[in-house]
Formats: sequence, structure tokens, C-alpha cells
Amino acid sequence: MLLEHKNAVVYGGAGSVGRAVARAFAREGARVFLAGRTLATLDEVAEEISSAGGAVETAQVDALDELAIDEHADAVAEKAGGIDVSFNAISHGDVHGAPLIEMSFEDFARPITTAMRTQFLTTKAAARHMTKQGSGVIIAITATTARLAIPEVGGTGVTFDAIESLCRQWACELGRHGVRVVWLQTTGLPEAIADTVLPAYGTGSGNGMTRAELIAWLQRSTQLNRLTSLAEVGNVAAFIASDHAGAMTAAAANITCGQSPAR
Repeated sequence: MLLEHKNAVVYGGAGSVGRAVARAFAREGARVFLAGRTLATLDEVAEEISSAGGAVETAQVDALDELAIDEHADAVAEKAGGIDVSFNAISHGDVHGAPLIEMSFEDFARPITTAMRTQFLTTKAAARHMTKQGSGVIIAITATTARLAIPEVGGTGVTFDAIESLCRQWACELGRHGVRVVWLQTTGLPEAIADTVLPAYGTGSGNGMTRAELIAWLQRSTQLNRLTSLAEVGNVAAFIASDHAGAMTAAAANITCGQSPAR
């Protein structure tokens, strides 16, 4: 197993991405610590993982609260003997479907400030323990919106650009301590798109799209004519967290089905 004897913290562990990554980590032998705001939904994920034979624990943690993050990281490190992997999958409060000229600054800036706060604080908390042990992997998630100019996505593209830049900065400072920082770059994730009529996503038309129309529109922009699956996100995250990817840091794992060219 790729992650046997590893301790992994997953922030936003009850969301679709966090759940997929936590399942993959546990399947590969990691002891998984799920963190999030709502304990009931975290417990549902934990039950699913434990029923499959995985080792998992849950904790109610606000991933924007510095004290709560630090206390949780300290508790995990003390109980488990260290933190080997930290993955942040919390949502950012993005607003889509309106041009910037009609959007309030608050709606535009919310995902940027939320992402920067949570990514900085959770990385710092994990890095305090990883640098002491001389090893560890910190993983973030972005999407092709960081590389493609798509209208009517508000602050999402800027947010993903900022996450990638922050990851590079952490990587250059933590690498000397044996800590790697990598981000997963995905397409839109069809399993995470709500089954409702959606705002015009990147079309500039001002008309709504059904879920099927949105997915078809996104698929046409990839070289494989399909989108990244949640299972693929989990599988790649597990590989990146493993020693098999030990030479990889300050870089994206491009799983965009060819939508975003490597840089």
C-alpha cells in the first residue's frame, strides 16, 4: 500500500473532494484524520471508511480559525506520532454567473481571502510538525480556471492562481526541511456539479445552463472529451502523498484531461 504507516489530515473531509481523497488515503493504508465544521457529515464519511477497513478519526475544526487548526494539528501529531500528509479541500464561497462589472467586490474577493487564509493556516500548522520530523507532503487543489481566461467565474480563477503561487512559496521554504508541496489541477468535477439549472458559466450569454449542458460544454474543451472524476482526484492525491512521488514539489499534478497544458 502506498501510504502504509502514514498519518493524513484532510480538511473539508465531508465534501465531495475531501471524501474522495480520504477514501483513497485510507485504502492505501493511511490513518486518516477528517476535519471540518459539521461533525455529523464527517462521521458519515468516517463510517464509510471504517466499514471498508480503514483507520479514521473525525474532529470539528473551522479551517479558518488559526487557534482551532493549531490545536487540532498538535493533537493529531501527539496522538499519531506525527503528520505526514495535509490536504485542504474546503470550499471558498465562489460566486459564478455574473460579469465582474456587475459583481460586488465582496463577492469577487471572498474566495480569494478564504482560500489564502485556510491554505496558509493549515499549511503552517502541518509544516510545524513536518519540519521537525524532516518529511511530509502538503497538497492543495486547483482547477483549469487558474490557467484559462473564462468569463463570469468571479474570483475563482484569481483564487486558484493565488493558491498555486502560495504553494510555490511554501515549497521553496519547506523543501530544505524535507517537506514537499504539490497541488492537483483538475477540470470541473461533474460529480460535484449540482443537478439544477445553473448560471451561465463562462458563456457570457446571461442564460442558464442545465447540468448536462454545462458538463458537455466543459468536456468539449478537453483533449480527452471528458472531465476529471473524483476517483481520479483521490488516486492521484494518494500517489502524490506517497514516497513514489518523492522528487515532486512546487508543481502541479495536471489531471485536466488535456484541458490545461503543462507549464
